[in-house]
Amino acid sequence: MVEVISFGCRINSYEAEVMKEKLKNYDNLIIVNTCAVTGEAERQCRQAIRKLKKENPQAKIIITGCAAQVSTSKFSEMPEVDLVLGNKEKTEIEKYISALEANKTIVSDIMTYEGYDKYIITGFEGRHRAFVQIQQGCNHRCTYCIVPYARGKNRSVPLPDILNQIRLLVRNGFKEICLTGVDICSYEIVSDTINISFSKLVQTILEEIPELPSLQFGSLDPAAIDDLFISLIGKYKNIHPHFHLSVQSGDNMVLKRMGRRHQREDVINLCNKIRQKRPEATFGADFICGFPTETDEQFQNTVKLVYDAGIQKLHVFPYSEREGTPAAKMPQIPVNIRRKRARILREEGEKNND
Repeated sequence: MVEVISFGCRINSYEAEVMKEKLKNYDNLIIVNTCAVTGEAERQCRQAIRKLKKENPQAKIIITGCAAQVSTSKFSEMPEVDLVLGNKEKTEIEKYISALEANKTIVSDIMTYEGYDKYIITGFEGRHRAFVQIQQGCNHRCTYCIVPYARGKNRSVPLPDILNQIRLLVRNGFKEICLTGVDICSYEIVSDTINISFSKLVQTILEEIPELPSLQFGSLDPAAIDDLFISLIGKYKNIHPHFHLSVQSGDNMVLKRMGRRHQREDVINLCNKIRQKRPEATFGADFICGFPTETDEQFQNTVKLVYDAGIQKLHVFPYSEREGTPAAKMPQIPVNIRRKRARILREEGEKNND
């Protein structure tokens, strides 16, 4: 039996399903697909590895994912670990199983990688919703984020591959398809004959697969949503009317220091435009509390944004330093204040649901 333990984002969940299918003929393997979004996330991965080895002493443990990519030595030095693979090597994990005894660490430079995993999955075990990868990597450099260095540069899955994957999942009974990736709004295929943006991709999916019951999305970048996407929301009722936005802060100065490309007004305007097309629309958002230099007044601007934009489902994180990011070198807010602000924001989000 092969067990895949996946931490972090939806793209990790998709990749976990790929690895399960690829390795279904192997036995006594545990794959840990790690997350590096915060230092705490990485710590939790190491803690889980120790527990897994204690509970499964005979199993071979393979570590891959973002934390394995950016903190390779921390995992390769763990006595519980049999093999560490980078994110490029993850795409050919079946090829590296034979290296278990020969080489404990195989992690290449992800910034030079141009490809993606072309494997087409048949389903998602134990789920009614299926994730479909449309792109990998990120070309933006938010000051708090290590993910571009773990995932490499933006690269998009060709349109025919996406359509084939969705058609197969729909035929296999999945009624909810969620487009996922590291930065899905940066999807782009450009050549001499075609120019397909994220919005054009969504339009093509809806036109080519009208039998798709529900199309959903991972995190959306407020700076990248255009008028075409908004018009599609009004036209196609099989677009699920819940939208999760990567907001992070409700204060414009903090957003600027984060390296984000939107302002608080953009979030409010976007939510209002979508509601004009679909009055039943609901919104979720990611927020970071206690970002370096954030004042009490700036934090209150974030609280106010939750109400001004009508955001109902909040994913709230106290800021966690990531070594190697510009934000880690900025003046830090005490950890207890970060946690307090995160708790307050979660409570305000609950009130917004009343």
